[in-house]
Amino acid sequence: MTFDVERIRRDFPILQQAIRGKPLVFLDSGASAQKPRAVIEAMVRCMEERYANVHRGAYFLSEAATEAYEAARGAVAGFINAADPREVIFTANSTAAINLVAHSWGRGVLRPGQAVLISEMEHHANMVPWQMLRDEGRGIELRVARVTEAGELDLDDVAARLADGKVGLVAVTHMSNVLGTVTPAERLVRMAHEAGARILFDGSQAAVHRRVDMQALGADFYVFTGHKLYGPTGIGVLWARLEHQERMPPFLGGGDMISLVTLDRVEWAPPPAKFEAGTPPIVEAVGLHAAIDYVSAIGMPAVEAHERRLVDHAMRRLSDIEGLGLLGRAQDRGGVFAFSLDNAHAHDLATLLDRAGIAVRAGRHCAEPLHARFGVESGTVRASFGLYTTEGEIDYLAEALTKAREFFA
Repeated sequence: MTFDVERIRRDFPILQQAIRGKPLVFLDSGASAQKPRAVIEAMVRCMEERYANVHRGAYFLSEAATEAYEAARGAVAGFINAADPREVIFTANSTAAINLVAHSWGRGVLRPGQAVLISEMEHHANMVPWQMLRDEGRGIELRVARVTEAGELDLDDVAARLADGKVGLVAVTHMSNVLGTVTPAERLVRMAHEAGARILFDGSQAAVHRRVDMQALGADFYVFTGHKLYGPTGIGVLWARLEHQERMPPFLGGGDMISLVTLDRVEWAPPPAKFEAGTPPIVEAVGLHAAIDYVSAIGMPAVEAHERRLVDHAMRRLSDIEGLGLLGRAQDRGGVFAFSLDNAHAHDLATLLDRAGIAVRAGRHCAEPLHARFGVESGTVRASFGLYTTEGEIDYLAEALTKAREFFA
């Protein structure tokens, strides 16, 4: 099937508007993607026709809502090729999913004297929870693998930090939200397991841009979020092997995560309910299901091919702009470009681009240590692509940056 980006763009109502009298050029999908009409309508339909709280309601609306909620779990399992839908835990977002693992695996399974290994390129969501664990005085060490000048994970440094066998968990990004770098996930899984460690991937960016297959990958934990995958905010996914879920204590206590409560003791519900305390994101799960259906109908191979064309085009256009410095030039990368422009502060540059109708992000993108690593503590501008991004929009960005260079000169 031919990838028809103009047809796809018509599915996103928000893209049809003008900003400051200019056609909207939305290049901030890495922060949160726009929503197709199919997702919006599915959520409205749920609220208008099929909404009630899920599980245990002995009436039609509750049964219908429960069926829709669990169908969303099945859709996620199919999307990532999980072996069992019970491996899918719904959370609020990727941050909540990583915190769940940091609490339940980090505090419930890791032992004093063990270490967690992360990298310099991590989003704060995959860094701060492990710093908190380290700082609690439980005897858990935090190790950090280096990033090369090209913006790639230094695998020799990873191997060196795994060598003593004390690392209990490796927690790394599958695709950097700043550099666009796609890490060699299968190789990292082998390295971690050979060293006796488990491995978690932050797939917040990767799951949007590439086909991910849990059975082929062989990881232990994988997280991603709905709002970057053209779905709603308020819902994320933790994929965790059932044998790991069995060993992990709950993160939150309350309703729906128990099988028995007395004044003297509590028995937990079986996974994944054990980790889904309280009323879950029902409408959001319906929206995520619709988003997965939408992306799957296009086909992840087609999405990935489209993005590769965009990445190649952006590399050519942005590399030609005098005074523009790209952060990272990894050989395997996705549609995320962070850059600086001579004499221009990132926030000033982003404001100027906004006046041309271009939406980009400015700052350190929840990756302050990575910016320090590359000596750009003041921040960068980031352009990130979605399946609705066009080569024409990249050309328009390049032209606007060329004019901005003259403005700030």
